[in-house]
Amino acid sequence: MRSIFRIVFFQTELLSRLKEADVTYLVVCGAMSHMCIDTTVRAAKELGFTSTLIADACATRDLKLKDEILPAYVVHSVFMAALDGMFANVMTTNEYIS
Repeated sequence: MRSIFRIVFFQTELLSRLKEADVTYLVVCGAMSHMCIDTTVRAAKELGFTSTLIADACATRDLKLKDEILPAYVVHSVFMAALDGMFANVMTTNEYIS
């Protein structure tokens, strides 16, 4: 069964390589918080991985809805808040290193 959340793993070797290496824990960072990061973290949870999401090592951009511009920092914060707890342990780089 292929769900929308698994699309990040679709037609890549990522999932098979992680399974071959017995990886169960992921540290996630990158761009874009509202697209790839969100999808990857949700897919990882669905596929049984435990994830830590490094919030200050991710980025996004301003989004527009009709005539309203949503600043990147707001978009980013909303996605980090939505993922924290249920899908990943969200923390800063300094928290992770400590």
